[in-house]
Amino acid sequence: MLKVTNVRKSFGDLEILKGVDLDVNQGDVAAILGPSGSGKTTLLRCVNFLEQADQGTMVFDGESFEMGRVSRKDIARIRKKTAFVFQGYNLFLNKTALQNVTEGLIVARKMPKDQALEIARRALDKVGMGDRTDHYPSQLSGGQQQRVAIARALATEPEIIFFDEPTSALDPELIGEVLAVMRRLAEEGMTMLVVTHEMNFARTVSNKVIFMEHGLIVEQGDSREFFANPREERTRAFLRTVSGYAGRE
Repeated sequence: MLKVTNVRKSFGDLEILKGVDLDVNQGDVAAILGPSGSGKTTLLRCVNFLEQADQGTMVFDGESFEMGRVSRKDIARIRKKTAFVFQGYNLFLNKTALQNVTEGLIVARKMPKDQALEIARRALDKVGMGDRTDHYPSQLSGGQQQRVAIARALATEPEIIFFDEPTSALDPELIGEVLAVMRRLAEEGMTMLVVTHEMNFARTVSNKVIFMEHGLIVEQGDSREFFANPREERTRAFLRTVSGYAGRE
């Protein structure tokens, strides 16, 4: 479904991505793990062209794109099939939950208002926010705002959703409600690529884990195998730090 090869990205003299290869199949829930500064978010943003890679090839839905010189028209076509959930919600503060979900449908996709409202209400119901449609972001908790952001992503009926640390801005007691929504989406077969620090989510919900450091993928594979028998010492050291890993040495 999605394959990127030799993705490179620098900011000035600082090389952030140093030749990353990644495959995501339909129905995958792929978790990208790694220490801060490893290039996780930059990779995610390059894959959705929020940042333009300096180099790399993408194959998406059977089409091939040169990531360093992709056209705006092609970016627009790719984004119609994808959605992005930010760690900071990115909601319009002057619009209700319902309006936040319908805005892109009506303005960007030229959808009739009645149809957009129907889709938006359905998406908000799906994330447990059907009783908060008329609430503004200031009237919602962080977890509720993030669920509205997920509803906005779902409303576009994407083939894949990119999540950039969707729980990192939340208080600990609110994390669970967002992860529960993501778990339900995974059970329904939604394809997701998720940058996360939530080890339990990576272990129990994702089927594939990618571990990055210094702009490279150190290890990737089946989630259960990754946590039970990591191949690389650097992976084992990371897991000991973040989740009390006590596997083989």
